[in-house]
Amino acid sequence: MKAFGSVFKYGDNVDTDVIIPARHLATTDPKGLAAHCMEDIDTDFVKKVKEGDIMVARKNFGCGSSREHAPIAIKASGISCVIAETFARIFYRNAINIGLPIIECKEAAEKIEAGDQVEIDFDNGMIYNRTKNESYKGEAFPPFMQELITAGGLINYMNQSLKND
Repeated sequence: MKAFGSVFKYGDNVDTDVIIPARHLATTDPKGLAAHCMEDIDTDFVKKVKEGDIMVARKNFGCGSSREHAPIAIKASGISCVIAETFARIFYRNAINIGLPIIECKEAAEKIEAGDQVEIDFDNGMIYNRTKNESYKGEAFPPFMQELITAGGLINYMNQSLKND
């Protein structure tokens, strides 16, 4: 599985209330959430993001509340992957549960800049910055977790598994 897109770059401690402000939590519709994704720190994000783009951040991305709204909003906005030095553990798990690819890589989080064109090979955890002609080795998910993400999350994976049995 691969991803390719333009980068949106953020700093440390991007919390779930910044990813999707609490005032927009009345809806659970993914597109409704995506319409407000990142609006408190990047008012142009929803206007500029395109299907396949990539989000890069520094340490502790997704800290804050445990709600799944944050990774749902990111995924529904068109972001194909989030790269960060570290993720808050509950965000990490929620991202996998809803099928949002994420990858930890300190070097990529430090060196990639907003607007860079980046390609990710999820099978081996390689991140290629096509703008700077650099590559970084991230933490690849084991095959069973890649299957969960490819299926669109845990519920879809389980539904597919039950159909196949």
